[in-house]
Amino acid sequence: MKRVVLLSAIFTVTAIAVRAEKPVALPPVQYDEIADTSAAAWNDRISEVVVTGARNKTDIRHLSQTVSVIGRKEIEQTWQPSLLPVLSERIPGLFITSRGIMGYGVSDGAAGGMSLRGLSGGSGRLMVLIDGHPQYMGMFSHPIADAYQSFMAERVEVLRGPASVLYGSNAMGGVINIVTRSMEEDGVKTGLNAGYGSYNTLQTEFTNRIRKGRFSSVASLSYNRTDGHRDDMGFEQYGGYAKLGYEIAEAWNVRADVNVTHFNASQPGPVSAPLADADQRVTRGMTSFALENSYERTSGAVSFFYNWGNHWINDGYEPAQGETPLDYRFNSRDDMMGLSVYQSARLFKGNRLTAGVDWFRFGGRAWNEYVEGERSGQTSEIADKTEHEVAGYVDFRQDFGTWLTLDAGVRVDHHSHVGTEWIPQAGLSFHLPRSMELKASASKGFRYPTIREMYMFPPQNPDLEPESLWNYELAFSQTLAGGRVSYGVNIFYTDGKNMIVAVPRDGATPLNMNTGAIRNTGAEVQAAWRISRVWSVDANYSFLHMENPVIGAPEHKLYAGASFTKGRWQASTGVQYIGNLYTQVVTNGRGSNILEDFVLWNLFASFRITDWLSVWARGENLLAQKYEINAGYPMPGATVMGGIHIDI
Repeated sequence: MKRVVLLSAIFTVTAIAVRAEKPVALPPVQYDEIADTSAAAWNDRISEVVVTGARNKTDIRHLSQTVSVIGRKEIEQTWQPSLLPVLSERIPGLFITSRGIMGYGVSDGAAGGMSLRGLSGGSGRLMVLIDGHPQYMGMFSHPIADAYQSFMAERVEVLRGPASVLYGSNAMGGVINIVTRSMEEDGVKTGLNAGYGSYNTLQTEFTNRIRKGRFSSVASLSYNRTDGHRDDMGFEQYGGYAKLGYEIAEAWNVRADVNVTHFNASQPGPVSAPLADADQRVTRGMTSFALENSYERTSGAVSFFYNWGNHWINDGYEPAQGETPLDYRFNSRDDMMGLSVYQSARLFKGNRLTAGVDWFRFGGRAWNEYVEGERSGQTSEIADKTEHEVAGYVDFRQDFGTWLTLDAGVRVDHHSHVGTEWIPQAGLSFHLPRSMELKASASKGFRYPTIREMYMFPPQNPDLEPESLWNYELAFSQTLAGGRVSYGVNIFYTDGKNMIVAVPRDGATPLNMNTGAIRNTGAEVQAAWRISRVWSVDANYSFLHMENPVIGAPEHKLYAGASFTKGRWQASTGVQYIGNLYTQVVTNGRGSNILEDFVLWNLFASFRITDWLSVWARGENLLAQKYEINAGYPMPGATVMGGIHIDI
C-alpha cells in the first residue's frame, strides 16, 4: 500500500509541474485503415495513433508491443450487428467461437469464447475494454460476447500480448479496446440500418449524432432476432447506447455514457443429446464518467465506471433420456465498479512518463430459485462475495535520436483476498531506414482467480494463487510505395505457470489447483496493398503451437480479402481458412481430441441509390461448408442477408 501511495504522489507532482503549460488544441487524429481507399484517405499518414498501448494518444511506431486497429469503415463494410466476426477475421491470433447465425448466449453450450494466442477470454485471460474501462462479470470475470455491438464502435484496438502493466488482472493475454463513436464537426447526423435474411433473421440499428459548439452527443438503439438454424435456437436482443460530451475549456472535457443490452436465448444442446427448456434471460449494463485534460506536454483523465448484470438461466433437460424439467432456475446479479486516475507528461525532449492508480470493486450474488415441488418459492444460496483490487503503475518511454525508443513499465497490484503482484515489462523499438520498424519486448501478464473458481461450484478452492506468464516477442514491419504497401511479421513465445486447472482426486470431487502450465509459440503475418483508389487487398496468417491443446484456439488461421469502391458501388470479400481447431480435448483422462478444418467465403456489397439511401447484401459461408466450432453444434450452411441504410 505504501508503494501505491508513492505512485499517487508521483502522479500528483507530475500534474502540478506541468499545469501552467499553455493549452493547445490537438489536431484531429487520422487513422490509417487498411480497407479505406477513399481519395481523402489516400494521402493520410501511415503511422497510426492509438490509445490502448499507452493510455494516451501515441504513434504506434513508438510502442514495443503489437497493436492492430480495425476502423469504422471496416466495421461498416461487413454489415454485422456484432463486432466480433470482423475481429476474428482481421486480427491474426484472435479466434472467437460461434454456434449459429446470430447470438452467443451464456452458460453451458455458449459460444463467443475469445482466444488470443491460445489464451481464452472465457477463463478471464483476455480483457475487453470500452474506452479503457474493463468489461467483465463481477463473479465470473469473463466478457459477455453479446454485449459488444457494432453501432457503438468508432474503431477497435487489439493489443496482442500481455497488457497487465496498464490494465491489471485479466489482461494477461491481451486486450480488445472498443473506442466509442463521436462527432467531430458541428451538425446533426442520423442513420438507420435494417436487414432481413435466412432463418427469419432481422437486424436493425438507429443512431443519432449531434455536435453544437462544445456539446456533443451520440445515441443508438438496436433490435436483433433470429429463429436460428436448429429447433430451440431462437435469439432476441435489445440494445441501446448513449454518450454526452462537453468541452469545458480548450484543454478540458467531460463525458458520460451508458450501454445496456438485454437478450433472450435458447440453447438447443448438442445434436447427440438435444435439450428442452434451456432458456436464458440476460441483461448487461455499463456506465462511465470521465474528466479529461489534453495539453501540449501533458494529458490525463479521472474516470469512474460501473458495470452490472442480471442473469436468469434454465439449464434445461434431455427428454430423450427420460429426464424431467428442472425444478429450479439459476439466478445471479453481479457488478463491478472502478476509479482510474492517470496523467502522462513529457518532462523533456523525447520523453513520456505515465503514472496512474486504479481501484476496482467486484462481486455479486448467485442463487437457485425453486419453481416447482416441495421447495417451490424457496431459494438456495450459491455465493455472495465482494472483493477489491487496488494498483499503481508507471510507464516510461524515451526516444534516443530518431532511431530508437525505450519503453519500460511496472505495476504493483493488490487483491483483497489473494495478495500482491509485481508486474514489469520492457521493450525496444528500432526505427530503421526505408520505413522499417523492429521491435523486441518482454512482458509479464497475470490473472487473479475468480469468485467462481474459489467459491461457487465444485471444484472450487479458496486457496488459489494468481496465474502468471511471461511473453517474449520480436516484430518487424515495413511500408513501401509511399504507404500503399505494408507488411509485418511477429514471432512470440509464452511461458505460463500456476494455471488453474481442475485436478482429479481419488474418490473425491476434482479440485481447482495451480498446477497447469502454458508454453505457446507462434508467428503472425499481416500484409496490405492499396492497388489503386478502387482496389485494395489484405491478408493475415497466424500459426500457434501449444504443448497443451486449448478449445477454440486453431493452429492455423488464414484470411485473404479484397475491397472494391467506385462511384456508388462498394464491395468486399474474404476467404478464411481454419486448420487444426480443437472443439474437444481430453479432460482428466476422459473423452478424446476432436479437430476441425474448414474454409469460409463471405461476400458483402452495397449500392448508394441517393445521397441518403443505400441498399446492401451480405452472404456468409457461401461454399456451404459443414463444420463445427462448438463440439456438437453444427454451424449453418450458406446464409444471406439484405437491407437498407439511410444516412441523413
